[in-house]
Amino acid sequence: MSAQPDHAPVTPYAPAPGAPAELLAQLRADRRADRWVPAFEREWETALEESRRTFSLNTLYEVVQIWQARVASAPAVDAFLTSGRDETGFVDLEELRSSRR
Repeated sequence: MSAQPDHAPVTPYAPAPGAPAELLAQLRADRRADRWVPAFEREWETALEESRRTFSLNTLYEVVQIWQARVASAPAVDAFLTSGRDETGFVDLEELRSSRR
């Protein structure tokens, strides 16, 4: 028998050291900069304070990860909005809720 676990532990996400600065540069270059930059800076400041209070980098990592996902998904959102917002393939949650009652 081996004393080693039979599975590999999950490595927590850790962005590159320059990721926040690179992300902020991307946000400033985006057409949504007037809304996104202040929102990112607020979230970053809140996460920074939380990090100082808890001695944990997790909240900072989460902010970077969430904003990276927002930037990555922005082209798909733009394409959806310019396509006329065709939602015919989606189910209305209100219909589901009312049918369960």
